[in-house]
Amino acid sequence: MQKLTTWGRQTLAALVLCNLGGLVHAADLVIGQVAPLSGVLASTGQQMVVGGKIYFDSINAQGGIHGTMIRQEVVDDGYKVAETVRLTRELLARPEVIALFGFAGTANVTQLLTEGVLEAGGAALVAPYTGGESLRNPFNPWIFHVRAGYAAEAEHMVQQVTTLGMKRIAVMYQDDGFGKAGLLGVENALTKRSLKLSAAAGYERNTDNVEEAVKKIRASDAQAIIMISVNKPSAAFVKQYREAGGSAKLYNISVVDPAELVKLAGLKNVHGLGISQVVPYPFGSTLPVVRQYQELLKKYAPDEVVNYTSFEEFVGAKVLVEGLRRAGPNPTRAKVVKALESMNNYDTGGITVSYSPSNRMGSRFVEVTVVSSSGKLMK
Repeated sequence: MQKLTTWGRQTLAALVLCNLGGLVHAADLVIGQVAPLSGVLASTGQQMVVGGKIYFDSINAQGGIHGTMIRQEVVDDGYKVAETVRLTRELLARPEVIALFGFAGTANVTQLLTEGVLEAGGAALVAPYTGGESLRNPFNPWIFHVRAGYAAEAEHMVQQVTTLGMKRIAVMYQDDGFGKAGLLGVENALTKRSLKLSAAAGYERNTDNVEEAVKKIRASDAQAIIMISVNKPSAAFVKQYREAGGSAKLYNISVVDPAELVKLAGLKNVHGLGISQVVPYPFGSTLPVVRQYQELLKKYAPDEVVNYTSFEEFVGAKVLVEGLRRAGPNPTRAKVVKALESMNNYDTGGITVSYSPSNRMGSRFVEVTVVSSSGKLMK
């Protein structure tokens, strides 16, 4: 597991104590979160937890919801599908768990649908960190998405690439539901423009073994490469591709942390990388929700830095809290689901999220950022 900050270690230790029953009482509103706190997505998992926690802490500091405190319980699935299923079943077997929040992984969450885990539990899953189309179509009533899907991200990146006059486009992807969802999105976006992929090369999930992908894509002479991959394999690909002399324009889907990529691959290699984003720029000060996020991050997690992942889950936490408020003083899982689907054009502070009985796609926002020469993201 990647080394955590002091705040991160203390927070995770406290959350573990919560799971052991040491810091809480039965009347709390218990939110279950399964997150990858170990393995290739460990740094992302930590940021996901931070984003929710700072908002839940702020609500508790104001007296909670209808006088009841929120308790965020986090368990680690290591980004492993079977563990996600097992841990979710355990959470949902406990009546006090009122909702689920911020899971990660298209394949992980898809398996929950395949095995009927969410349906059997009857609880809403709010703001999962995935854009997988299999979680959006066909419609299911249990997952309330805050982010746009990977198809929308792929369309946006292909639009940018083709506008720049590039027609030879390759994809490096994680060989699972997540990677294949993004790959299909790119293929569909190219088909709309009467283009075909120059190459598609996968790598095995939970590894950074990308050597063969580098070779295959280098041989294709692609002008642009879209990566559907997480931090470590993305960094490995960028580093190996650039050091092998590859000069194509590089893009990555939104699930990566640019600071982590720079750390692992080196700024020289990562400079110029385009990254699609599904929430607005969290480093500015224009939107009220961004200012609130920055303020609460500084107050409740002073060792943590601003980033897209924790900001996305912060927005998701605001959505969940509003759903809990609307569910009333004695919420049930069913009441929370009904309350969330009543949120039409809910303004989180400059980001509007909309649900209905037939819609769980809260937002379709996408834009592309670029890693600058200093390693920071530019719009």
